Amino acid sequence: MFDHCLYFNTASLARVVERLWSAAFKPFGLTPPQAFMLRLVLAQPGLSQHQIADQLTITRPTATRLLDGLQALGLVQRTLLPTDGRHWSIQPTDAARELQPALNQASAAVTQRIQRLIGKQTFTETVGKVKEVCDALKNA
Repeated sequence: MFDHCLYFNTASLARVVERLWSAAFKPFGLTPPQAFMLRLVLAQPGLSQHQIADQLTITRPTATRLLDGLQALGLVQRTLLPTDGRHWSIQPTDAARELQPALNQASAAVTQRIQRLIGKQTFTETVGKVKEVCDALKNA
């Protein structure tokens, strides 16, 4: 019935993928959105909340809620930007840096599992096409 529906099929895929990533990040006490945000902060310390929201393609209020959760867990800290006192710079804590190798390993394990299940070429092509569609629709 919904074979040609982009919404239905991407939402269905998102639910299946969410379960895989949730299981991977559960040992860290993190949801997939928190874990991906933390991985971004670890990879690019000093981003503003706005930059994080833009890079993760989430709304600013959603970014704020996720950052609040990460801060409560002691994994990030906010400092006012010296150039603009209205915006925060987000820095990982030492605790977050200690988690980084294990987070990256958990992420790699999920990616490898999916690649084994669907094939590496299908995985690469699908991710590329999904990004392409997302970029086109974001700018529409």
